[in-house]
Amino acid sequence: MVQAVGAPFFQDQGQDHDKDHATDYSKNKTYQQGVREGQDDHAHNRDHSKKRHFKKDEDQKAYEAGYQKGHGN
Repeated sequence: MVQAVGAPFFQDQGQDHDKDHATDYSKNKTYQQGVREGQDDHAHNRDHSKKRHFKKDEDQKAYEAGYQKGHGN
């Protein structure tokens, strides 16, 4: 019984961690760039007109997350 109760609790912690991780991007410059470019593309009815590639995988993820937020996806 104790193990069955512990497993969902652990999963909930992981989900909370993912939410916190997404929030961390808000101060990231590449995330903010992605938001701006996503908003601009949305305003001009374009679909990801600028394909950006960053050396760091984390920067790429931040940009894409920002772009999706800015574009309204």
